[in-house]
Amino acid sequence: MKHVPAICLLLSWTLSSLADDSPFIHEPKTFTPSSVEPGTPWKEATSRLPPWPRDADLIEFELDGPADAFRYFIDGKHLEIGPDRVVRFTLVAQASNGTRNLSFEGIRCTLKGQYKVYAYGAAGHFMPLEQSDWQSLSDLSAEPYRRDLWRYHFCVPRETAPRPKKDMLRSLTGHISPRQNTGFQAD
Repeated sequence: MKHVPAICLLLSWTLSSLADDSPFIHEPKTFTPSSVEPGTPWKEATSRLPPWPRDADLIEFELDGPADAFRYFIDGKHLEIGPDRVVRFTLVAQASNGTRNLSFEGIRCTLKGQYKVYAYGAAGHFMPLEQSDWQSLSDLSAEPYRRDLWRYHFCVPRETAPRPKKDMLRSLTGHISPRQNTGFQAD
């Protein structure tokens, strides 16, 4: 028992000397080519709430997939692309009994898509949300209309950029087939 500390000391010294002779790099430094410059972090621009949508400005779009209990509309007049490249829009979801839910939202054309709800509408005006964070469209909680807007109507296929507004409007009005917008060959 008297030799246990000495044996432990000898073993630790042997193991540390073996670690120095190891052919492997245990904590490599990250390599960045000299041509790569650090980018500026993305910053969200401030935006104003839109006016209440008029029925004449609403564009109905259909979801890609099974029928939904709601009809979906975008206020085409106030659809905008911000300086931060966020597509901001007013959505009207109308139930079969005529009840309407309104929201003012934003979609980012990132690789997996992100959305944010800025405000909900009631009694002819929008009420902004105090705390609203960007959410991933790949979450199962994301509504199908948001994924369809991101995938088929608002973003350039296989890029992280929004379409020009005129192309968004053409797509929403059905002048571009949703399958043409995916960036993949048709089945």
